[in-house]
Amino acid sequence: MNLSNLRPAAGSTKSRKRIGRGQGSGRGGTSTRGHKGAGSRSGHSTKIGFEGGQMPLQRRVPKFGFKNANRVEYNGVNLDVLQSLVEKYNLTVVDFDTLKEHGLVSKNDLVKVLGRGEFSAKVEVKAHAFSASAQKAIEAAGGSIVKL
Repeated sequence: MNLSNLRPAAGSTKSRKRIGRGQGSGRGGTSTRGHKGAGSRSGHSTKIGFEGGQMPLQRRVPKFGFKNANRVEYNGVNLDVLQSLVEKYNLTVVDFDTLKEHGLVSKNDLVKVLGRGEFSAKVEVKAHAFSASAQKAIEAAGGSIVKL
């Protein structure tokens, strides 16, 4: 070991350049903050979305349409899904808890039974809403519907 191969201990030095440590450091004077203005002062922060006085994007983009606050949104479950569920688990009643248990709906969902696919099971189906075709298919198969 000699003076030509001395190195600082691992982790003892940082690779970043320190600011505000005099003109000789290359980052003295204004310390990378520029001249005057709010950005040069201590404690300065801007609001989210502020664009230096230019109209912010959020306010420039046109808004349109109508959002109904009272809209009721249903989670649709089709007849072919119910049919496979009834066949797989040999069910006589298909209700919200059954659908939740098998991962088809979440706890706060409203369920609407839709008419896609064939349905031949004689079961009682309980849901919040039914399409006309789904209701017709369930009753034609000998089943019954119950609106929750």
